Amino acid sequence: MTSEGHVNAARSKVFGEVAELYDAARPGYAEAMVAEVLAYAALGGRAAVEVGAGTGKATVPFAALGIPLVCVEPDARMAGVLRHNTADYPNVRVEVGDFEQWQPGGRHYGLLFAASAWHFLDRDRRWDLVHAALAPGGAVALVRNPHGIHDAGLRAELARIGDRHGITGSPHRFLARDLSGDEPGNWDPAWPDAECRQDGRFTDLRSVRFRQDLRYDTDRYLGHLASLSAYRILPDDHREQALTEAGRLLDAQGGGIDVHQITDLFLARAL
Repeated sequence: MTSEGHVNAARSKVFGEVAELYDAARPGYAEAMVAEVLAYAALGGRAAVEVGAGTGKATVPFAALGIPLVCVEPDARMAGVLRHNTADYPNVRVEVGDFEQWQPGGRHYGLLFAASAWHFLDRDRRWDLVHAALAPGGAVALVRNPHGIHDAGLRAELARIGDRHGITGSPHRFLARDLSGDEPGNWDPAWPDAECRQDGRFTDLRSVRFRQDLRYDTDRYLGHLASLSAYRILPDDHREQALTEAGRLLDAQGGGIDVHQITDLFLARAL
């Protein structure tokens, strides 16, 4: 694994420190996204595997439709909340471990999906692992959930707080207008389309964007921030100070924040 891969692997396991907070504060995923994935995958009863399932933010809407799911989650604490959230769905099995070490055991899936987890996987191996897990014609669906802030002044102040405390990959780098347009790859060189095309073992590549406007009150937004890896890896005193400053700012701005939430979806099919 590259040094970048080691860093990403470490960051993928900080969420369990606040698993319940993560589950309460993080946004879910658009129902239209789930419908798009299932229409594309045309599972016909085949099972799906989810990589980095977390507490089940994306798992539950698939599970509720009766899709047989294997959920691979690297953190046992997150997996505990995931098991609780999917207790009513006997079609869900949770397996704890890193996807890079996970063994399909001869199983081949009609769908592999990852929601806000793809960037944590080892870049040198991830397409090999995905292809090995999929049946011929099986679909891969990669989802991310960035947001942009409507108020430019508020965004700038939040970004300055992050800069002061050394927060990398700040969630405050975008204004809502930065996320205009219908093409998910229009602002992010890490969008998986180019990497997937270079791999050459996938076809029928598609990118789709879904939108919604959300209002967070101060407490929920601070919970959202506190659940992000960029905040979890900070020393405790820096994280608490950053959150305190952000809370004061949001309270002074009316007790919350309006964001433009997008759900970006990448789809491809294994040859």
